[in-house]
This record gives sequence, C-alpha cells and structure tokens, in this order.
Amino acid sequence: MLTERVSRQYLMLKTASGASEHVVAALDELERKLGPSFSEVFKSITVDNGSEFADCKGMEKSVDGDGRRTTIYYCHPYSSYEKGSVEKQNGMARRRLPKGTDFADVTEEELKATEAWINDYPRKMFDFQSSAEVFTAIFPEAARLLFGLSKKS
Repeated sequence: MLTERVSRQYLMLKTASGASEHVVAALDELERKLGPSFSEVFKSITVDNGSEFADCKGMEKSVDGDGRRTTIYYCHPYSSYEKGSVEKQNGMARRRLPKGTDFADVTEEELKATEAWINDYPRKMFDFQSSAEVFTAIFPEAARLLFGLSKKS
C-alpha cells in the first residue's frame, strides 16, 4: 500500500506474499504502468522495518536498469508517527478490511473498491475535495495511466 504525499492518493497493490521480492515485483509493475511518471509521483517512499521492505536496492532500482526510480527511507523502530499519512490511510482501509483479514482471500475487486472508497472520500484538508480529485489535478498523466482519468473527468 502506497500513499502519495501531496494528494494522499492511496494505492493498494496485491502481492503474491509479504516477501521482499514480491514487494519489489509490485513496484516494478507499477513503474512499468506509470513509466516516467513513477518518479514524479513517488520521489521517495517511506517504509517501516518489516522484512517485506528488506530489499532497499531492489525497491530503489528502476526496471529499465538505468538508475534509481525512487529513494527509500526507513522509519525508526516503533516510530509510526514518521509515516503518519500512511498510518491514517491504513486506518481507513481497516474500516473495510479489519485487522486479521487474510489478504490472500481478498479479491482484486475488493481491494480496488476499498482503494476507491478511500480516494473518493472528501477531505477537510482539501476543502472537501477527494484525494482522487487532487491527485488528478496535480498528476493528470499518472491519473490517466492508473485510472483512465483525465484532468477534466
């Protein structure tokens, strides 16, 4: 799960498991989909110290092999406040997918419905616009590639 910092756009990426190679594969797939927009949208990614994020070099390395796609930062242990936006979004996701949910049993459609619910939720911080509206205004090409949206949608 990724949260874009400015718009709070939330992306839920299903992986085969929580293994670090599957996290890298999910980022690779997302980068292929976004192309050069990936580095524009995700200038950096902040993660916790879970084993799923152990392959820092793999997460940073671009799929085209020409350098770095992003910069990875690790939170200090027991310092979830260092990634507050991510924790807030995860809390919203837990309203629909409670703690203890086996994500192996969650369909891609359920993930996308949860993601859409979070991204379409009006936010006071955005004058009651949704994250999706703000994301589309800031990153129209990425929105088109990810969701088939245009700035006029």
